[in-house]
Amino acid sequence: MSDLGGERAASADRRKTDVMIFGLRTVGEGLGGVEAHVDNLAHELDELGLSVVVAIRSGYANKGWVRGRATRFIPFWAPRSQNWEAVVHSLLVTIHAIFHRPRIVHVHAIGPSLVVPLLRLAGLKVVTTHHGEDYNREKWGVVAAAALRVGEWCQAMFANARICVSPSLSRRLEQRYGRPYIYIPNGVRAVTPVAESNELAKYGLVPGKYVLTVSRLVPEKRHLDLIGAFELLERPDLRLAMVGGGDHATPYSAAVAERARAVPNVVMTGLLTGVSLHQLFSHAGVFALPSTHEGLPIALLEAMSFGRKVVASDIAPNLDIRLPAENYHMVGDIEDLSRKLGEALVDDASALAGNDWSELLSAFDWTAIARRTLEVYSDVSPYIGMAL
Repeated sequence: MSDLGGERAASADRRKTDVMIFGLRTVGEGLGGVEAHVDNLAHELDELGLSVVVAIRSGYANKGWVRGRATRFIPFWAPRSQNWEAVVHSLLVTIHAIFHRPRIVHVHAIGPSLVVPLLRLAGLKVVTTHHGEDYNREKWGVVAAAALRVGEWCQAMFANARICVSPSLSRRLEQRYGRPYIYIPNGVRAVTPVAESNELAKYGLVPGKYVLTVSRLVPEKRHLDLIGAFELLERPDLRLAMVGGGDHATPYSAAVAERARAVPNVVMTGLLTGVSLHQLFSHAGVFALPSTHEGLPIALLEAMSFGRKVVASDIAPNLDIRLPAENYHMVGDIEDLSRKLGEALVDDASALAGNDWSELLSAFDWTAIARRTLEVYSDVSPYIGMAL
């Protein structure tokens, strides 16, 4: 760390925390939409001069405190349980926040928002971000889905300000609860596709000759639909590369692995980051996202930032990105998905060339997103503006 960076970090230690963020597991590539959102937002808020603490879950974090410039990532204990992890972690972070009194507590996602009433009762200013109707995810049972709906209600009724990453969802929530929601989307950073392709050989991939999907192994991502659509292509020259892992071993992840083994040319790479992930994005013939549930899909935005052809399901959050009609398939329709993939891959030269999505992506700039978030903070706590 430079002397300037050290002085800035020391100054951040001495002054009151401007923003404490929680609701995620940890930060880094390939972990999920909330994780990517907070990672980028914290970086931009740091650049704007705020003192930020990000609470992460100990099971996903390195030991000790990870420091940015004026940002600290603090691990808090959480059980490795699908049903209890977020709730227990959020309660522990809430206790910490009550004692340390950050100017703003920013809670991400509706599950962790169950604690918003406690934070408000303690006199703290709370901003929430709604990343999607998680109770619609297929992995949740009746009790867990009901708890998530209560978390959404807690956001609506008790937060000082509510952000939502999807414009269509923002409108539904305003109608449902009679409370204002501020649309601030997920974002994506401009990238330059990499020319190197040596990582592809590890998975038997050839530039332009594979379908790519990047997501966690959860039912709403519809990997089985994608495998079925790929099989219908009857293109032995192509491969399907499925990048990502699961938070926990589940019957669904086992079923996907079994189906992938049964269909020729399907490759499961597991979680990839850094150079490997960038190379797979850079050289994909088409990126596919056949999901039934999204907030605003960061993986789709990332594929577009690499200039890839894309095919996505026609659910509202994907439609919010405003792709041309030919880039959408009917959700759950395997034949339509296969047809759209085939159309995207009909010409090898076109697949390699990809698409220029820069005009669409200009609406998803992280710097602009952070400035809009800072405006929300300043409206809730005037001290935020005074601290800069």
